[in-house]
Amino acid sequence: MLILLPPSEGKTAPRRGKPLDLDGLSSPVLNDTRERVVDALVALAGQPDAAEVLGLGGTQSALVDLDAALRTAPTARAETIYTGVLYDALGLTTLTTAARRRANRRVAVVSSVFGLVRPSDRIPAYRLAGDVTLPGLGPVAGVWRECLGDAIEEAVGSGLLVDLRSTMYAAFWRPPAASPGRPNRTATVRVLHEVDGVRKVVSHFNKATKGRIVRDLLENGADPRTPGALADALVDLGWRVEQGDETVRGTQLDVVVSDV
Repeated sequence: MLILLPPSEGKTAPRRGKPLDLDGLSSPVLNDTRERVVDALVALAGQPDAAEVLGLGGTQSALVDLDAALRTAPTARAETIYTGVLYDALGLTTLTTAARRRANRRVAVVSSVFGLVRPSDRIPAYRLAGDVTLPGLGPVAGVWRECLGDAIEEAVGSGLLVDLRSTMYAAFWRPPAASPGRPNRTATVRVLHEVDGVRKVVSHFNKATKGRIVRDLLENGADPRTPGALADALVDLGWRVEQGDETVRGTQLDVVVSDV
């Protein structure tokens, strides 16, 4: 099983650590593209319009400094870099030892700078949203779309892909359609908040619930190989799950919650 997560907008910059070593990251097939993106982002950070290109507001302009220092800034394990609602609920660093080992094998973050990042990969803090267009390279999503599929296919192998990415990062790569020789091995999860019989998608509930779901799967050790088996595993873990119809692109599971 491979669980794909979106990155967090906020990140914790490490105070100490070795500088970035792309050769030390997982999925080395992505290193050529990583080099191109890092070079383009560092160059952009030196331009007077960098904050505008990066979509930063007036109070966020200091974040450009993170990108300017990508090559020399301290790095730390990605599990300590990504923050926010989903990652706070997931709590990668507070998992049991066995669950942390599973996380390093089964969890990957889709990153605008590094393509695919494992929790144990050492990276610096950065600022680059998935909808930015980098001068000289073009839209970030398009840059990664050219090569990310091979890395993800290699990582998931013959297992189940659990795609928890947000819409922005889903644009980086779409799972291939099922075919007679290629069964459906993709499950997406939608979180619905139900109040008085009315259901709707709420960002906070969505992120926190996805973080808790991943934590439960890692701590439990469940390794479902089909969307249906994933639905059953989540029900066994106490979640309320409704399985949608199988499509050529995968199966959607709705997790219904009434509180956070």
